[in-house]
Amino acid sequence: MPGNDEAVTRRSGRWSGRWTGRRTAARGGEGPASAPSRGVVVLFAVACGAAVANVYFSQPLLVTMGHDLAMSPALVGSVVTLTQIGYGLGLFLLVPLGDVTDRRRLIVAQLLLLVVALTVVATAHTAAVLLAGMAATGLLAVVTQTLVAFAASLAPPAGRGRVVGLVTSGVVIGILLARTASGLMADLAGWRSVYLASASLTALLALVLHRVLPPHGDAPSTPPRYGQLLRSTITLFARERLLRLRALFGLLVFAAFSTLWSSVALPLSEAPYFLSHSAIGALGLIGVAGALAATVAGRLNDRGLSRRTTGIALALLAASWLPLAFTRSSLWGLFVGVVLLDLAVQAVHVTNQTLIYALHPDAGSRLIGGYMVFYSIGSATGAIAATSLYTAAGWGAVCALGAAFSCLGLALWALTGRGSPGSATRRAASAVVERPRRPRTAP
Repeated sequence: MPGNDEAVTRRSGRWSGRWTGRRTAARGGEGPASAPSRGVVVLFAVACGAAVANVYFSQPLLVTMGHDLAMSPALVGSVVTLTQIGYGLGLFLLVPLGDVTDRRRLIVAQLLLLVVALTVVATAHTAAVLLAGMAATGLLAVVTQTLVAFAASLAPPAGRGRVVGLVTSGVVIGILLARTASGLMADLAGWRSVYLASASLTALLALVLHRVLPPHGDAPSTPPRYGQLLRSTITLFARERLLRLRALFGLLVFAAFSTLWSSVALPLSEAPYFLSHSAIGALGLIGVAGALAATVAGRLNDRGLSRRTTGIALALLAASWLPLAFTRSSLWGLFVGVVLLDLAVQAVHVTNQTLIYALHPDAGSRLIGGYMVFYSIGSATGAIAATSLYTAAGWGAVCALGAAFSCLGLALWALTGRGSPGSATRRAASAVVERPRRPRTAP
């Protein structure tokens, strides 16, 4: 069956019996693991969505922020840039800590620090304070990826795709609804209310997660030093072909995703539509359909259909640009294209995360954090290229760019599908940090 070469298994861990009502085999033993309850998985999804939304709240608020704090247009634009830079740094510097510390404590600590950063943003009265707060917000919002890795570690191999899919659906909804929610709240109570409300919700989530989540008992008894930990992330990419391949898929699909969402407001705000910012922001509601794809893709991965799921999703991604090309003459074309694109992107994203986590469960945070660096690169590339291309050549050129990213992904899938390394070469992450590499058979 296609995709069997990507079905990598993991050792059964253990977590608190009181949390699931059932116990698993002791760490290091082999035995069936119990899946976390649906309610706890939903809590993970809510926390992920709330955390990642902080990265996107500012986008519809930039003009208002600039007027309030007397910022120049160039300085206002740096709000988004600094937030993204902070997020990228957090992926590399903070997320790997989940492999060597108690993840529950790390998550709660990051959420509480995020409350402080959001409060700084909400109360900022100078541009310098605002920019510092936004950079810190981006840095700490990577708690989303620590939550994803934690959820994956608590799931048994046979149900990991379902759990990752449900949690990722929360991320999708958080990203797509952030702009809509912040625009509506700013109209009602000002832009500062957005960050005050988020700080309150984040504090509540920190309390709930501290009480509900189990201690993470899989940290190594002799953890590597911080520098070794960061270097081992790079080592994992050097050794694991599947990780590199899935990271490239992530870069290309999120470049396509960002090509659409960073530029779609431009044609909609012009003739013949002249839509308001609120109406354009509501377009994100249509994209919530991508959350459905996250759940379905997770279940398909559990059935060993990861390769087929990836291929179908990439084909849909390429096809989505055909109706999107008719956006200027038909909003229905835009709606259909948005649904297809979001379904495809999230299906590939969930498949990627499920497969790469199984490579080295003990290095799950490093794997997911490193993978998400490629996600950020793809997002930034798509945004910069799309906005520049629209100014120079119009919406048709933007759609051609998005289709090019999508077709590159599909071509990569077709060319590399039979060459994934087998599961026999998988080793614990501690080997990456503490032991020299053993010889392995070339794929």
